[in-house]
Amino acid sequence: MASEKEKSPLARLRHDLRTRVNHILGYSEILREELADGGAAETESIEKIQCAARQLLDLAEASFSEASFAGVAKSSTEHVAASAKSEKITDALQFVPNEAIDNRSKITGRILVVDDRQENREVLVKRLKRQGHQTAQAEGGRRALEMLTESAFDLVLLDVLMPDIDGYSVLGRVKANPALRHIPVIMISALDEIEAVVRCIEAGAEDFLPKPFSPTLLRARIGASLEKKNFRDQEQAYLRQIEETRKRLEKELQEAARYVVSILPPPMEEPFSISWVYDPSTELGGDSFGYHWIDESHFAIYLLDVCGHGVGAALMSVAAINVIRNHSLPDTDFLDPANVLSSLNEAFQMERHNNMFFTIWYGVYDASSRTICHSSGGHPPALLLKPQASGGDRVELLRCPGMLIGAMPAISYRSATTEVPAHSRLFVFCDGVYEIKRPDNTMLDFDDEFVPYLISNGRSPSIADDVLSWVRLMRGGDKLADDFSFLAMDFSA
Repeated sequence: MASEKEKSPLARLRHDLRTRVNHILGYSEILREELADGGAAETESIEKIQCAARQLLDLAEASFSEASFAGVAKSSTEHVAASAKSEKITDALQFVPNEAIDNRSKITGRILVVDDRQENREVLVKRLKRQGHQTAQAEGGRRALEMLTESAFDLVLLDVLMPDIDGYSVLGRVKANPALRHIPVIMISALDEIEAVVRCIEAGAEDFLPKPFSPTLLRARIGASLEKKNFRDQEQAYLRQIEETRKRLEKELQEAARYVVSILPPPMEEPFSISWVYDPSTELGGDSFGYHWIDESHFAIYLLDVCGHGVGAALMSVAAINVIRNHSLPDTDFLDPANVLSSLNEAFQMERHNNMFFTIWYGVYDASSRTICHSSGGHPPALLLKPQASGGDRVELLRCPGMLIGAMPAISYRSATTEVPAHSRLFVFCDGVYEIKRPDNTMLDFDDEFVPYLISNGRSPSIADDVLSWVRLMRGGDKLADDFSFLAMDFSA
């Protein structure tokens, strides 16, 4: 961009004349408005001064142009292109709907006026203050950059030509600074510098104000820029609020997840060895499980799976597991699995629980008879790994199917009893353990793949962790699509 020294003498002359006339127009307009505010009706003399000033501008443009001195009109492609850009921008700037001006004129802000000429700054500042804005002044580009880093501004009115750092360079530094780039910048220049103005707008300037200033245009362009900044500030405030909410919810979810894990029973060593793995697919899963002594001879073990994931599923799973653990179902015999499921079904009818339901496997081991009585409400069967006299193991499915919990009232459930030989091993799990989709979209088969895997590997001391690693391998990644809950219970001799 050409500096002021590099411009032709005629261009500098036109620039200086416009600057002086602009002062006349600016101060006379302010004076006219102040007189009108004070009740003076006679402003004809001031209007004559303004009319003469505009005529002087037209005369200066016509008399001191390169074309008039050369005696011919310029017809180069470069001049035509620049003129076209000038006309487009000028025409666009002159047309501003009155209703838009009225609305935007109500928006005020803190504005930095940057110009190396004190008279220019004073005219602008007086005009801006009359419009209700707060103002600050910078006598050059270097000072403007300092002030922008020291204080907060809503808008910058930036002159293109300045001796220390020109407006284009200031604009570039502002837009390159992440802390400042959101501040709208309106370039101020005469039409001779239209090419520079186009470059500035392409570089991120919000708008352009030509000299001399039209009060209506000044108010409209400043109002439009402040309106955009207000919208952006509101958007950033909303985004900050959303981020704070997200962090708070994430923290609360983490606390809730820790609570869900905290109510799970610790592993056991005596008289049974019980180990487990719980791996929810989201922060809060719908699985839960437990085990406890009902009396000196009877030991209950149970696992439930609430439909879905998230807060609702976790709340329901915690409520149901606490009801079972605390024996808080009225008129229920917790030694009878079928009776327990019937009571749960009545207590957790889905129309009273946000249309949520769950499946459950519930068993009671009788140490005196070495038998386990069990019942299921829509849940996968437990697997009992039994040693064979000839060596090796065989699997028995502890299956006693019934309706899932909460679907329909007054459902009857039934129980089944199975003998538990010495050194047997019981596996209780949710459907997320084996309903695994491979990368090729084929499903892991329960009978032909999952059960044989447990027969072959079921005696591993780390069987729960082994199963999790195996299904992740089948899945083709670490993250499973559903909650993973797996319990292994060893029966002594």
